[in-house]
Parts: sequence; C-alpha cells; structure tokens
Amino acid sequence: MSDFEHVLVSVADGVGTVTLNRPDKLNAFAGTMRGEVAEAIRQLADDEAVRVIVVTGAGRAFCAGADIGYMKDLGERGDTASLEALVEAGRQVVTTIRRTPKPVIASVNGPAAGGGANMALACDIRLASDKASIGQTFNRIGLHPDWGGTYFLPRLVGPSKALELIFTAEMVPADEAQRIGLFNRVVPHDTLPAETAALAKALAAKPPIALALAKQAIYDSARHTLAEMLDVELANQVTCFESDDAREGLQAFLDKRDPNFRGT
Repeated sequence: MSDFEHVLVSVADGVGTVTLNRPDKLNAFAGTMRGEVAEAIRQLADDEAVRVIVVTGAGRAFCAGADIGYMKDLGERGDTASLEALVEAGRQVVTTIRRTPKPVIASVNGPAAGGGANMALACDIRLASDKASIGQTFNRIGLHPDWGGTYFLPRLVGPSKALELIFTAEMVPADEAQRIGLFNRVVPHDTLPAETAALAKALAAKPPIALALAKQAIYDSARHTLAEMLDVELANQVTCFESDDAREGLQAFLDKRDPNFRGT
C-alpha cells in the first residue's frame, strides 16, 4: 500500500479503512489529497485480502469539503484551470467509490460539508455518529454543488428536497439526515468505531460475488426497465448459482453452520 501525505490506510480482518487525515483543518481537501483518496480506494479495491472498504475522518470531522483559503487564492488569481483540476479530481473519488465491486461504508464521525458530504453520499452505506451533520454548503461561498451532489441527492431525497438542501445550504443534523434518507443509521458518537467495525465485519463475511453483482445491479437499475433488470437478475443469479460460494452456502445451511465464503 502506498504512503500518502493526508490519507491513512489500514487493512485488518478483510476490511480496508481510508482515513482522511487533516484533523486540524477538519479534513478539508488540499493539494493532492483528492487524488490520494481515489488512489487509496483503488488499491483497496484491487487487494484480494480486502472485502469491504470504510471511509472516515480523523479528529472531530468527516470532511469539511474544499480548503476555503486555497479556493480564495485560486479566485484571486483567476486560476480556473486549477479549479477544473480540483473538480475533476473529485470526480475520480466518487466514480472510484461507485465502480469498486466491494461495499463502501462511510463512517461519518462529524460534519460532512460540500464535497465531503457528496463523498459520503457516493458510498454505499452511511453510518453516522449522533454528533455528525451533513450539508450542501456550496452556495455559502458562491459555488455550485460538485462531487455528484446533483446526482446523489435527488435519488435519495427527491428533487424538491434536494433543491431545498442545496438552496438553503444548511447543515442537517444526524437525526434529520437519517429521517430523510441521507444517513442509513445513527449511533452514539463513542460507539461509532465499534458499530462501523461490526457492520464491516458482517459484510466481509458475505459472498463477495453476490454482493458485487447486487451493487452493480442496483446502481444500473436507474437507467434500465423492469424487463431489462429481470434479465440482469437472471444472469446474475446463474453466475452466483455456479459459484463455489453458492455450493458452500447451501451446504452450510443444511449443516446448520456458518458458511465460509471465499469469493470463488
């Protein structure tokens, strides 16, 4: 695994964890940090020892989005090219999360704002601390949502609510974020690491082929008809049925024991 300046990466018990590590800046993105996050996730996606990926933040924040001081400097210099490079780097983060066949969990330990919010929304599951919050804060500094916010939000909360969240640019507290579907589950702050580890461990024990195909099918369903998705389900079911994991799962059920899925 590569060494990164602002990102920590660890692997244990089938779970790879990417920790944004600028706690003094609320893990705001600076320099090459966006690329580091994307590369860390790519490496974990390619690591056969990893079955689940967790993204979280060091300190009291998940991610505050862009480094405002740096953005101000770009504006004063009229450096649109650098801005475009930053937005493109964000594109790489969210598309990498979505393309990896492995489950990706956002462990939202504190505020997730702007690009940080949309990085969390790109993840498959969001488990949040009761001290967490999330917000589309872009227009507070005169900017437009990026990192997939205009894609993820309306699919999670509907177009009208998505526009309200974008227009008001307010930070949504954890309980409300769960109620409207931005967070899957909210847990006491002190238990978030343990709850995240338990969920990741449970998913790591699942059959990787079945999870990968289900993830792809769910995200592909937005652009397919019911008939087309029924065809996808048939093809995926056959792929799973012919796998060693299916044979192991069926035998384990009959033996009344936990299955040992190997991803083959």
